[in-house]
Amino acid sequence: MMSNSKTLHARKRIALIAHDHKKAELLDWAVYNKTVLARHELYATGTTGKLLEEALDVSVRKLLSGPLGGDQQIGAAVAEGRIDVIIFFWDPMEALPHDPDIKALLRLGVVWNIPMASNRASADFLMTSPLMHQEYTVSLPDYSLYLGRKV
Repeated sequence: MMSNSKTLHARKRIALIAHDHKKAELLDWAVYNKTVLARHELYATGTTGKLLEEALDVSVRKLLSGPLGGDQQIGAAVAEGRIDVIIFFWDPMEALPHDPDIKALLRLGVVWNIPMASNRASADFLMTSPLMHQEYTVSLPDYSLYLGRKV
C-alpha cells in the first residue's frame, strides 16, 4: 500500500478525553503538564473540557459529552485531519453504553496514524518526546486501493 504524508506543526491539536472514573487522573496529569499543554491547541469532550479549562486556565474547544456524540465528533475530526494527538484515559474496568463509539474513535486513530496515549505512562512518554514540540511528518496510508474494491 502506497502512502502519503502530512506535516504536524510544532503546535499540535490535542484531543483530551477521560471516562468518569479517570477524569481525576487526567486532570492531575494535565495540571502536571500545564506548561507543555498550554503550547498546543486543546480539544475535549463535554465535562472533561470544562474541568480542564478550569484546572489549566487555558482555552479548550469543548465538544459534546462522549455518550452524546463527543467521541464521534473527535473521530470525525481525526478523519478530517483536524486532530494530531489523542490522549484518552479510558476505564478498562467499566462497561459503558457508548463502547462502540470509543472503539470507533480508537480505530480511527490507528487508521490515520495518530499518536495516542491511553494511560498516564503513555501520555508522559508522548508529551516528553522531542517530536511533540517540533514539526513532524507523519506517513498516512493511501486507501485508494481499498476504496476502489467492488463490493
